[in-house]
Amino acid sequence: MVGLTNALQGLTRSQAQFNGVADKIARLPLSQFGQGDQVDLSTEAVALLQAKNSFEANTKVIKVADQMEQTLLDMTG
Repeated sequence: MVGLTNALQGLTRSQAQFNGVADKIARLPLSQFGQGDQVDLSTEAVALLQAKNSFEANTKVIKVADQMEQTLLDMTG
């Protein structure tokens, strides 16, 4: 079940990355655009895509682990 634990940790990291990026975008000061700290939307969009891809990959690992466990149970049952 080590692979499953790693996949669950990966899901948690992906969620944290997604939430962090979404928070940065949400705090973008639209009224003060061009002044002070800025959020590079293209960089943040890439980070959102990376978080999404990581989440999907970890989800697939969990699905495969579930299928493998079901196959093993079918073989022994």
